[in-house]
Amino acid sequence: MPLKTSSAPADAALRRAAKPAIVYPAGTMPGPDMATLESARQTMVKTDEIVVPPRDARAFRVARGQFFRIVSIEGPQVGDLNLWNAGDLSERFFSGKTRALHGTHVGHGDRLWSAMPYLRPMATISHDTLGWYGFDADGAGIHDVIGTRCDPYTNLLLNGTTYDFCCHSNLSRALAGELKVDPATAEHHVHDVLNVFMCTGFTQDTHQYFMKASPVRPGDFIEFFAEIDLLGALSACPGGDCSATHSSDVAACHPLKIEIFEPDRAILKDWAWPAPSAYHRSHGVQAGN
Repeated sequence: MPLKTSSAPADAALRRAAKPAIVYPAGTMPGPDMATLESARQTMVKTDEIVVPPRDARAFRVARGQFFRIVSIEGPQVGDLNLWNAGDLSERFFSGKTRALHGTHVGHGDRLWSAMPYLRPMATISHDTLGWYGFDADGAGIHDVIGTRCDPYTNLLLNGTTYDFCCHSNLSRALAGELKVDPATAEHHVHDVLNVFMCTGFTQDTHQYFMKASPVRPGDFIEFFAEIDLLGALSACPGGDCSATHSSDVAACHPLKIEIFEPDRAILKDWAWPAPSAYHRSHGVQAGN
């Protein structure tokens, strides 16, 4: 028998009327010194660039104190970004905690946080040419930390077909090439992403995750300041601008470019480089117990 919907209790309206409380109120943790970052930005010299082909991914490395950009170069295109500590892949981008600290979509001044037990800023967003977008009438914003990444496992589950150029597979190939291992080994390090340039939100009626055409255009970029030595991988999503389809060869797709910049290090001489969390990690277990 189908399950019946439970009946509302007599005090249902009162329960629903409870006031919301922000879990992590803004201002409860120190923010980055954006004035110093802006000064450093004025001295940047480009040292490298990598072009990410459509429906593919590339790995890249950024030293602590450098800046890097993800740039739209030919047409509207969404990218899926992974970040790791270059010296320890167990420290990786934690999209869930970043979402809890900054919101569903990130922008200028927000930071990308690493997984526990490290929990420190990996990178700070130093510039965003799409910062003007905000949230539209559908409740959609840009650069989300909601979605996971398109992947061949979900594609097989929902569509019954095998597709090898989902962002998960793209990132796995790119990381495998960098580490010189096979993709099946590398994919265990691939994690939930920052959906760069992706325009997303939740429907108001069913609260389902939706995507719509990205407003990114050639020349737009999002820029990051590396707080630790980083290994990154970026996938040019097979959904293109994600206006209609995911994980297919139908959508119009374009390359993305990664640019890496070196600033005048003297400007950063007093920068407070983040250390891993100082939590003692005993988790309530006393010594000798």
